[in-house]
Amino acid sequence: MPSTILLSACAIIVDDRDNVAVVKSELGGGERVEIPDGRVIEITGAVDRGHRFAINQIPEGEFLRQYGQPIGTSLGIAVGDPVSPANMSNDVPVVRELPADLSTPAPDYLPEGASETFAGFRRPDGRVGTRNLILIVPTSMCSSTEALQIATLAEYTAWSQEQFPNVDGIVAIPHARGCGCQDGSTVEILLRTLANYADHPNVGGVVFIDLGCEKTNMQAMDRFLGRRGGLSWDKPSAWVGIQEAGGPPAAIEAGLGHVKAMLPRVNEAAREDVPASELVLGVKCGSSDGFSGLSCNPSLGRAADDVVRSGGSVLITEVPEFCGAEHVFAQRAKNASVGRAVYDMVDWYKEYAAKFGGVLGENPSPGNMRGGLLNITIKSLGAMAKAGTTRVEGVTGYSEPPEGKGLFLMQGPGYDQESTPGLVGAGATVVVFTTGNGTTIGNAICPVIKLSSNTRTYDRMRSDIDLNAGQVIDGTESIDEVGARVYKHILSVAGGEPALAEVNKHREFQVWAERTVSL
Repeated sequence: MPSTILLSACAIIVDDRDNVAVVKSELGGGERVEIPDGRVIEITGAVDRGHRFAINQIPEGEFLRQYGQPIGTSLGIAVGDPVSPANMSNDVPVVRELPADLSTPAPDYLPEGASETFAGFRRPDGRVGTRNLILIVPTSMCSSTEALQIATLAEYTAWSQEQFPNVDGIVAIPHARGCGCQDGSTVEILLRTLANYADHPNVGGVVFIDLGCEKTNMQAMDRFLGRRGGLSWDKPSAWVGIQEAGGPPAAIEAGLGHVKAMLPRVNEAAREDVPASELVLGVKCGSSDGFSGLSCNPSLGRAADDVVRSGGSVLITEVPEFCGAEHVFAQRAKNASVGRAVYDMVDWYKEYAAKFGGVLGENPSPGNMRGGLLNITIKSLGAMAKAGTTRVEGVTGYSEPPEGKGLFLMQGPGYDQESTPGLVGAGATVVVFTTGNGTTIGNAICPVIKLSSNTRTYDRMRSDIDLNAGQVIDGTESIDEVGARVYKHILSVAGGEPALAEVNKHREFQVWAERTVSL
């Protein structure tokens, strides 16, 4: 007879209401496991890391539960059975009820003056940046190559940290949108995102560049900025037209000249100690595994709670990954109106995806499935943990800054290269990106901190992943301990310490191409 092992040595029960346990390392079948209530159960088959076995009998038709929530419906599962698509359907209840008098208490804010601080750039409009960059903004795909060349040449020939110590670099946001794009809000989304990047507190100076004949040309951008009153403060800015300049070489030379001229003025900004209430934290995940919802996401959630309790803001997106668990956010909304807005944004996305033949339930990738995220509900429940536990103050559109502080949900897709830029366009000044399998992404104007769900991935990708939450799985640290470490690192990076994505020059930028983001 095999010896008995403690559950804590091989698996995790996330919530006392759960009837499954998540395996920390592979089980071959036949192991005898003692669970917290004193019972000893035998594992009836092989279970891969990140996958589950039943700790109770789950009769056909009953819900499997993880995070205390339904994650699927049993097709007949005995104690100790591995959980797989063969014995679990993806059916979960669709919840839309809300009490009319819903009122979630405000966060437990820290006393005034008790929050941590970081060294940020206080801008004339009152916002605080975590970086001080010169940004080259192409108004369409037609000027993206020239924008990238201006930024690259300027960064390597006109700027040095020794000469301009308060300037963090010169960057561009080349993209594949604009030109003769469809009428309607596709143009509006693109112009809004580009304008919000130019207006971002991490940007100290901006050069716009267009071809000249595209629908999203300089005049369109000028009209858009005019509608909103221009940039929020009198930061150095310039315009370059490729056709007007006489072609790419002349336009690139003109852009270089503008960058050289504005470098001394941008360098006048200096970091100063500011309270953590000035942080706008974007939370994001990619290439998740079965451990993401158990370690890195709830650890990031603890750090997000610290930001909110300090008076700052947190933004979470990837609306497809609220699907199947959106009631968790809706039921902790500020009030019933906000709760209904949460349901509306998910239902809108479902309807939108259906128009193009998409089904949100098919969101998990092959890598997700291999890692134990067998359906969208499991993935969503784990992904939403990144946002912490404070109440939901409201929802906002893609790349649209929210009205107020605290936790907000942003409409947007699950694609990393589009949803991360949307968070920054909505005002995020630092992003924490959790990953289970490892993923490479950064942002042109905002530091992106990577947080691993497991030690194996962290050890393999230390050149790209900043922090490890695998200690939670290893049993050497608690979620609270890792969360406190993540929060400290957020403050350090906000104060100027480079994230590894910045060291590796990852500056991804793309804009969501949806035709509408109405909530």
